Amino acid sequence: MQTHQEIDQYQLQLILEGFGLESQEKIKAARVLVIGAGGLGSPLLMYLAAAGVGTIGIIDEDSVEVTNLQRQVLFSTESIGQLKVAEAQKRLSALNTLIQIHQYPFRCTAANIMELLKDYDLIADGSDNFATRYLVNDACVLSGKPFVYTAIHQFQGQIAVFNYRTEREITANYRDIFPSPPSPDSVPDCSEAGVLGVLPGILGSMQALEVIKIITGIGTPLINKLGIFDALHFRFTLLDISKDPNNPLTGETPSIFTLQDYEAFCNSGLGSDVPVITAAGLASLMKQVDSLVLLDIREHSEHLVDSLGGINIPMNQWEAIQSAIPWDKTCVLYCQSGKRSEKVVLQLKKLHLYPDLFSLKGGLKAFREYENLKKEK
Repeated sequence: MQTHQEIDQYQLQLILEGFGLESQEKIKAARVLVIGAGGLGSPLLMYLAAAGVGTIGIIDEDSVEVTNLQRQVLFSTESIGQLKVAEAQKRLSALNTLIQIHQYPFRCTAANIMELLKDYDLIADGSDNFATRYLVNDACVLSGKPFVYTAIHQFQGQIAVFNYRTEREITANYRDIFPSPPSPDSVPDCSEAGVLGVLPGILGSMQALEVIKIITGIGTPLINKLGIFDALHFRFTLLDISKDPNNPLTGETPSIFTLQDYEAFCNSGLGSDVPVITAAGLASLMKQVDSLVLLDIREHSEHLVDSLGGINIPMNQWEAIQSAIPWDKTCVLYCQSGKRSEKVVLQLKKLHLYPDLFSLKGGLKAFREYENLKKEK
């Protein structure tokens, strides 16, 4: 039953034709697990809380950084340095005192995800890496839980409802579209590729809508379809998804029967063959400018925003990079997170021509973090 406070608070939903008290009771009883409290998770969590979802779980191991504020609207400048799940709970509890929020300040793994899923009816994935997406998909399939998927890249977003049980079937899952994780460097994350701040707001709101539709049974969920939103030209395309008989999880001859962690697909995965230098090591070398060459292999637009100086040659200009590397000095390649520079250094090392060539571990981001720690001390 709805209390007088709940009736007052949700009255504009209650008076909707075809919604009413029955739908609001379903929302109140719902238990939704949200993976990621970042750009997608921010609007998703706020709209679920505002709608009155009775129990919301939030998984995120990260703390708030200043670069998050451009798109992660759950947080403020006072949140910087604080755990995202704690700040999210604080903000959502202030928005709606009638709901319960559970925080999980750690990463999803093959060891913990099934235990986490068992207490929730529906999963909403707002993560920003392939390792988590594949793990969430596989865990939802194995546990029989539906999940709402979203992903963003620069000016484009995707959304779908996976593993939803209808009267006739269980619908397609993520592996029906993307059977296997991509190579680690084929798709850069937001820290490398950039993202328009409003885009996750749009996709996260769409995700909240699909969650509410599934909970209440109103409308038609986005099942067996992939929605693609092009923000630059305001185009929304719906692609039909068919079940893949070769799906390694649910196909005719499955090859995956247990969960596995996919960290190799979201980290560099290039192994110990890549010579790297730490931020502290580079800081020491930079005092000896005559024996050091810095090579920024990011795009020119990235270099203009922030850099460590040196020569700027984008990584696709392979011959120019080779020509710029000296024979008689130490050369350090860097990018935003270290992924691109490790890949390029590995390829160059295969030529056996460059004895003092290194990739900056963690990239420009790690170097700036090192500088900030030095200032604090």
